[in-house]
Amino acid sequence: MRTVLTLLIAASIICWSPFVISAQNTSELLQSPNGSVAIGLTLLDGSPAYRVEFKGTPILQESKLGFTFQNMEALTGGFTIRKVERDSRDEIWETVWGAANTVRNHYNEMIVHLREQDPPHRDLSLVFRAYNDGVGFRYILPEQESLGAFTIMSEETEFHFTGDYTAWWIPANYDSYERLYSQTPISQIDSVNTPITMKTEGGIFLSIHEANLTDYAGMTLQRLPESTILKCELVPAKDGTKVTAKTPHPTPWRTIQIAENAGELIESNLILNLNESNKLTETDWIRPGNYVGIWWGMHIGKYSWHQGPKHGATTENTKRHIDFASKHGIPYVLVEGWNVGWENNWKQQNFSKPYGDYDLEGLVEYARKKNVEIIAHNETGGDAADYDTQLDEAYSLYERLGIHSIKTGYAGSIIPEGEHHHGQWMVNHYRRVIKKAAEHQLMIDAHEPIKPTGIRRTYPNFMTREGVRGMEYNAWSKGNPPEHTTILPFTRMLAGPLDYTPGIFDLHFNEYRPKRRVHSTLANQLALYPVLHSPLQMLADLPENYEKHPEALAFLKQVPSDWDTTVALNCEIGDYVTLARKNGDDWYLGSLTDEHARTLSVALDFLGPQKYVAHIYRDGDDADWETNPYSIAIEKYLVEPSTVIQAKLAAGGGMAIRFSPASSTEIEHLDMYSPE
Repeated sequence: MRTVLTLLIAASIICWSPFVISAQNTSELLQSPNGSVAIGLTLLDGSPAYRVEFKGTPILQESKLGFTFQNMEALTGGFTIRKVERDSRDEIWETVWGAANTVRNHYNEMIVHLREQDPPHRDLSLVFRAYNDGVGFRYILPEQESLGAFTIMSEETEFHFTGDYTAWWIPANYDSYERLYSQTPISQIDSVNTPITMKTEGGIFLSIHEANLTDYAGMTLQRLPESTILKCELVPAKDGTKVTAKTPHPTPWRTIQIAENAGELIESNLILNLNESNKLTETDWIRPGNYVGIWWGMHIGKYSWHQGPKHGATTENTKRHIDFASKHGIPYVLVEGWNVGWENNWKQQNFSKPYGDYDLEGLVEYARKKNVEIIAHNETGGDAADYDTQLDEAYSLYERLGIHSIKTGYAGSIIPEGEHHHGQWMVNHYRRVIKKAAEHQLMIDAHEPIKPTGIRRTYPNFMTREGVRGMEYNAWSKGNPPEHTTILPFTRMLAGPLDYTPGIFDLHFNEYRPKRRVHSTLANQLALYPVLHSPLQMLADLPENYEKHPEALAFLKQVPSDWDTTVALNCEIGDYVTLARKNGDDWYLGSLTDEHARTLSVALDFLGPQKYVAHIYRDGDDADWETNPYSIAIEKYLVEPSTVIQAKLAAGGGMAIRFSPASSTEIEHLDMYSPE
């Protein structure tokens, strides 16, 4: 466990950027600590607008701000600036788990307090933070006599881009993020879910998302006609309204990550930094780790979720998975389909009552004796209202048994009818669940979730979530093309960890689904683990398929799911990605390519000064995801920081490496790596 620590560093002096704003308009300017990022607020005839620059290059031009309400005048204009407050902060805080064990939170802040010139003289505050890797801004509706309870019909926030940037995006959907990504100019977008990642004509990368989504509706973006303007479109409630609350009330942060190369987006901590610090006083029970489970067998048709002749969640089958996990040092076993209620279209389930062929208490004890823990599964079928009524009983049961983690699911339309997965009602439901889980020392892996917005900093028991078109689509659809996982690190993964469920070794499952397959090589499946971060990370295939490939399984037995440091290396969105992550003394590297074979030069200057043993798992020379996906070469060499690895990636392929400090014996007997 990591100790939670915050270290304050002296505040820096603010230097203002050379924005050009007409003299007749009131303006306030803010620059990042290193001066590279600048954001300005302007009152254009009393209406607030903001703009953003990076190293003197305009990224967003004047973009509108404000709200329209139900049964009251809009809050979009007629303002004067009442007061401006400025502050700076530079601190280092330790994570409970994550892509790094420490995070630097270094920003300059400007709070602009606005007031309407005419009655009822409502107040609105705008908070801006400028980081070296981007900006965040939010609204605060202060407590005031002239504005108490309110209902937002529209948030008028715009993102007015200065060019028709290249964008990687999925279409807006109020209930799902499970889509393949498109790469188009902004002008070809209709609407999008965030994060949306872009590249300017000058090669600057940026990503639009939100942070600290609390008691508010999720944000989608709608392109305005014949423009490069994306406007905030909040997910509606069942009555068509967007947000109902009372003052004082802050909105989520609207975030713009900015980088000179795509890899810097991955290394950014802006989303996390815009969330509140950890609210849990004890975190010893929060333990990242890998898991196997009764899951993939249902998706390929070998097992059923419900009780019957093909039932997967039996006592016997669960013991087999526990035995496998114990043998290979895997700490967790997930069991889906264990509880009563799966016959009712996944609704009306009982999360405290097991099927007759599943001995819940006996299996928890059996696992405990083998140093393994059960991950409970709660599939609501979208009936969140019913799940709310079962939380106390179910979570008390799991705590009593010593279960510390749950995979939740919300497949299907939301109940209450008319609510959406990404609307305010469900945002608040997900928060109720994570708070209740913390009371019972339970970690959560949520499927069909609201998107991550950094809440894991505040509630670190919210470990991971789906919110992505994951591995399961390869089991019963045309599947995910090889380029999909070379896009995710720069889009969905910028929001937070994702439970993609990688690690399929039997890439063809003809016995069950002869027309379906996983579109990758075996080495690619190994490389997914260092690339796609999840603190609860699944080894998704059946135990018998892992036993057929013991040398490849050796990598998965060793790869951690929690990291001290993350370094982005070779990165081209949609083409290839190479990430290196450190845990303890060891480094792990994953490199993926799309449908094109390629060779990447990977410099190892991130390593420490000593020699390391590189345990290499790469595509065989004859590997190809379509024609020969199982060809894999496993090698071992000495390397040092000056070494440059030639990563020869097959079409749809990958390479995974574990670097461990070399012993004197290994230095004496192993060959130094030398590119062919």
